[in-house]
Amino acid sequence: MSDSDLSALREQAARGNRDAIGELIELAAEREDFDELRRLADRGSRDAADQLVELASEKSDLNELRRLAAGGNRDAADVLAELNEEALTEEDE
Repeated sequence: MSDSDLSALREQAARGNRDAIGELIELAAEREDFDELRRLADRGSRDAADQLVELASEKSDLNELRRLAAGGNRDAADVLAELNEEALTEEDE
């Protein structure tokens, strides 16, 4: 996708076009673009927030998970709790 196509898609998303938002989320997830996903999540996209949690989890990005959890994202908090539990289990072994 060219830069101009991406800019046009962002403009459509900013105007509330759900298809454009969905496409941006998909592209951002494929590119592992945390910034794009954050922008979309901050504008209220639950799907972008879900992708952000998933990507942060896959990348073991604890700082991002903590940021999301501190902002009230229960999924991020759950992932952090699971990761902490796993770490404690590994320490006990």
